Amino acid sequence: MRLTFLGTAGSWPTKERSASAIALDLERELVLLDCGEGTQRQFFQSSASFMRVRRIFLTHFHGDHFLGLPGLVQSMNLNNRTEPLDIYGPPDAEEMVGRALRMGYFTQRFPLTVHALAPGQTVELDGYRVTTAEARHPVPAISYRIEEEAKRGRFDGERARALGIKGKDFARLEEGHPVHVNGTEVHPADVMGPPRAGRSVVYSGDTAPSEEVRKLAQRATLLIHEATVGEEIVKEANEWGHSSARQAAECAHAAEVGALFLTHFSSRYKELEPLEGEAQVVFPGSRAARDLLDHLIHQP
Repeated sequence: MRLTFLGTAGSWPTKERSASAIALDLERELVLLDCGEGTQRQFFQSSASFMRVRRIFLTHFHGDHFLGLPGLVQSMNLNNRTEPLDIYGPPDAEEMVGRALRMGYFTQRFPLTVHALAPGQTVELDGYRVTTAEARHPVPAISYRIEEEAKRGRFDGERARALGIKGKDFARLEEGHPVHVNGTEVHPADVMGPPRAGRSVVYSGDTAPSEEVRKLAQRATLLIHEATVGEEIVKEANEWGHSSARQAAECAHAAEVGALFLTHFSSRYKELEPLEGEAQVVFPGSRAARDLLDHLIHQP
């Protein structure tokens, strides 16, 4: 599981940062979280490929989160894509995505389906599920939790040896097959630990501090939370439907997440260390994302 931050700017792109977009490589497929202006160009500078994107999850329809969509879809057509593409978003997704994709002249060459999601809805997909929560923003907006299916427990080699398992029988048990030892049938469950929770990533999108987002993030492996401003203008930011870096960290702390990435930085901040420092006072595992940063999410 690998994250690539394609854009970390808030509201509009800057010299240092592109508009919001995050690629999440689930190995089986690549999903895209938001698609701000310039996303396809950022793909070319990154380790990820836009032609591998199987699904796009849009948090809301402010321009800095979806205006890269028409260009990305048209480039997929020009590169002879045939695989289907599914686009998910808030309840107004069908209307808003439909408008965006009707811009300009091009031929749609591959299947494309738009799915409107309500807050609290869960979608079961190939090896993972996506759950939504309502974000606090002036327009319809949702946050996402992407979670792998539970993993098998770890193989207990000592237990297997104690039962007399030798040679190729280790591999057979690990593959899920029973084996016979000294007239006794040994099942995989006899030498496996308890199932392990799959990795989970929560993306807030744009939101003021929200109890619903906190619940969505509970014990997630990784939280990506907007941190538009520092504490010096937190009151105004909350009124605009945004959070400070400290408030993002407070959400991470309350939700007991494994790690926190801050994103969606106002153009007033040329350097991100002050925002990162504000967050780390509350949640030491805080880190400010930078454009084109890759991050591997390891199995707990």
